[in-house]
Amino acid sequence: MASPLLEYETEMFLSLFTTDGLLITSEGLGIDRLLLHFMKLYSEEGSLVLLLNTTTPEQEYFTEKLRAEGVNHLPQTVTSDVQSSERYNVYTRGGVLFVTSRILVVDFLTDRIPADLITGILVYRAHKIIESCQEAFILRLYRQKNKTGFIKAFTDKATSFSSGFCQVERVMRNLFVKKLFLWPRFQASVNTTLDKHKPDVVELHVSMTPAMRAIQSSIMDIMNACLKELKRYNPTLEAEDLSLENALGTSFEKIIRHYLNPLWHQLGSRTKSLVQDLKILRTLLLYLTQYDCVTFLNLLESLRTSQKSFGSNSGWLFLDSSMSMFVNARSRVYRLQEAKKKLKVGGIEQNQSATGPSKRELVLEKNPKWEALTEVLQEIEKENNSSEHEPGRVLICASDDRTCAQLKEYIHKGADHLLNRLYGRTIGKDDTQPALLINEKGWPRRASGKMSKGKNGQPKRAKANSKKPTKIEKQDGAEKDVTGNSEDEGGLVEVEEEEEEEVLLDLSSDDYYGILKEPLTVIHPLKGCSDPYSLTRVLHEVDPMFVVLYDAELSFVRQLEIFKASRPGKPLRVYFLIYGGSTEEQRYLTVLSKEKQAFEHLIREKATMVVPEEREGREDTNLDLARNQEPATAATDTRKAGGREEVKEPHRIIVDMREFRSELPSLLHRRGLDIEPVTLEVGDYILTSDICVERKSVSDLIGSLQSGRLYTQCLSMNRFYRQPVLLIEFDPAKPFSLVARSDLRQEISANDVTSKLTLLTLHFPRLRLLWCPSPHVTAELFQELKHGRQEPDAAAAQAVTAESDTVIESADLYNPGPYDFLLRMPGVSVKNFKSLLKHASCLADLVTFSQEKLSEILGSTSNARQLYEFIHNPMDIVPVQRNRF
Repeated sequence: MASPLLEYETEMFLSLFTTDGLLITSEGLGIDRLLLHFMKLYSEEGSLVLLLNTTTPEQEYFTEKLRAEGVNHLPQTVTSDVQSSERYNVYTRGGVLFVTSRILVVDFLTDRIPADLITGILVYRAHKIIESCQEAFILRLYRQKNKTGFIKAFTDKATSFSSGFCQVERVMRNLFVKKLFLWPRFQASVNTTLDKHKPDVVELHVSMTPAMRAIQSSIMDIMNACLKELKRYNPTLEAEDLSLENALGTSFEKIIRHYLNPLWHQLGSRTKSLVQDLKILRTLLLYLTQYDCVTFLNLLESLRTSQKSFGSNSGWLFLDSSMSMFVNARSRVYRLQEAKKKLKVGGIEQNQSATGPSKRELVLEKNPKWEALTEVLQEIEKENNSSEHEPGRVLICASDDRTCAQLKEYIHKGADHLLNRLYGRTIGKDDTQPALLINEKGWPRRASGKMSKGKNGQPKRAKANSKKPTKIEKQDGAEKDVTGNSEDEGGLVEVEEEEEEEVLLDLSSDDYYGILKEPLTVIHPLKGCSDPYSLTRVLHEVDPMFVVLYDAELSFVRQLEIFKASRPGKPLRVYFLIYGGSTEEQRYLTVLSKEKQAFEHLIREKATMVVPEEREGREDTNLDLARNQEPATAATDTRKAGGREEVKEPHRIIVDMREFRSELPSLLHRRGLDIEPVTLEVGDYILTSDICVERKSVSDLIGSLQSGRLYTQCLSMNRFYRQPVLLIEFDPAKPFSLVARSDLRQEISANDVTSKLTLLTLHFPRLRLLWCPSPHVTAELFQELKHGRQEPDAAAAQAVTAESDTVIESADLYNPGPYDFLLRMPGVSVKNFKSLLKHASCLADLVTFSQEKLSEILGSTSNARQLYEFIHNPMDIVPVQRNRF
């Protein structure tokens, strides 16, 4: 059973229940718990509530929780698997429905959903609702058809409203709500509630080793140098955003993309190298505090030896700080001991340095957090042994999958076993004289020189995860397989099995690592799980008395606060492990600071915000619901017929169902054009009975030109419509070129994109190309093209297939094959081919015409000569010389 709402959660629920609005909370304050209670309230046949912006794992989690609470009318999911004829029945059954955005848009446009019966809409992740997104289109259609239903929006990403001008006001405008509810962690009600039942927190500030501190200092020096270079090459960038503090944060790459993406095509190779180097350096900082000394050194050596990374490097590998970093990284793993040899000089033995390679003496510095974790587990064990009650369960949380796998091996086998194995599989695998006894498989021998064997004589190996093999998960700011050698650096952890069996536990999550059954002890990653609620499930199923935060993650820290507050009287001790004075600590503090600043900004903006009374759209006075039915350049027609204003019929556009993934249909509808969704085989948009449009982005254009698919599409449009149009959309903020300026050629090339586009226009003379800088411009252009022309017929457009007849002007008189062939012949163009068709019943008749006759028919001596020579001139055949034996 789910726990009841806390005091502040009840206050949040009641404020949003009585009034439509946008609720913004701090991350981890239980916004999913609040949404779940709204779903429980409306899970009945008497209401119809739509839930937008949820993923499939989230839908499964919410349904599972409602089932556990005894809800009979569980939420239904409407996807493409549900036939269009059955969807109306699903809607009329009521309750909470998960519907994909594309289907919901189509059903609103075709009146397949009873809009007047909708009780309301719940919007998850409301910070993503921008004007051109599908969810904003759904809300506008809903408010146009339903003036009484509610709209309630939820989000816990306050920092998403920090960028842009009046971002929160624009989101509220798209949501059609006028109330803003702010619930930061420092809000008085939240503080009062959570302080009543605070968990017992033990903060352990672990000290880094001298080598780790030296490496961290070197990396930060290099990052600072790269940031200075980036500012020097790009003086227009905001200096405040490119600070070293921001470079350590998780959102730094988003900041870089925000500034550089519009100019990326114009940037030099130096700037691009600097951006890539900053990404690598942030990865190094993460590896330094997150993983062991061997994994870190292996990443460094891979960066140095990789030709790809070395070639694109901006020069930081040659800095003094870089050399210091390599020296200190190696000193954590091994030190070189020069080999000595004895020589007799005058009968006296003397030592002399050998000329051969130096021998490595392994150091294998242990991760300081490992020792702190051991002390914590020993303290927990002592407390459990001395307690009169049942031993408390333990949950250990680490950042990612690889860290969890290493911790399990460390707890079972010890640091020496783990580090020796990693060294043997990576850095030491090429040693001719290894410092340790390592067998042919790269596994360290036991002290006795024996290994446990399986039935086939091979070493036994146990999976590191009791549910699935452990693989390297993608880190924040790090590529999966950054070093290009993931398995060799311990990505797939295979642990030598001792006497104990693999710990299998009955938990719903597949991402945990079982350690002990009594008392129950598991390790679970904080990030990288396929199920976003995997950690939440394990937390409630394990019901731990002790939680060890090997890594800090803000949302889970607050989740633990709510977990303790919802279980009053039950003890909970949280051990907080963090490197004191490290970038890890700085990242955590920066996240806290950014969120606090975001809420302070929202509080100030709320105080000065001017919200019009008609914002909710319950009246027709809301201009956001109005649809402009006039072209932008058309003058307003004020003429009246019989004393009454002339009512104009709305224009209609036939749109392919697949196009509803884009934002253009929403903008077309906003301009007053009626959208009729059907499945089209030819074209994406049918503007009139003659105009068919195929829409392409720049990347789609290049890809379809290379594959030849665009030729097939243009062939179909050209055959079935009089005015085929190829629409190419691009972003004006992102300059582009189809080919590099240095690759422009005077002659047509088979591999050149511009050449292929030129050949396409030559091959289809009637094809028109439209270049539009944005979907907004496209919508305006479509309205202009439709002005004064006949409306298209949806049934006729849907009936156009590969087997259909060609356009009327040629279908009744000419076969499409010879017709197309004639248009490709030299001297024949769209201006003169009709005259030629009147004088020739078949292609064979062209042979009988003299050049003078062709000149009379075509109206051009030059065109007649080209066609006559093409037909009558013999082909020069070069004889093939055969090899003689």
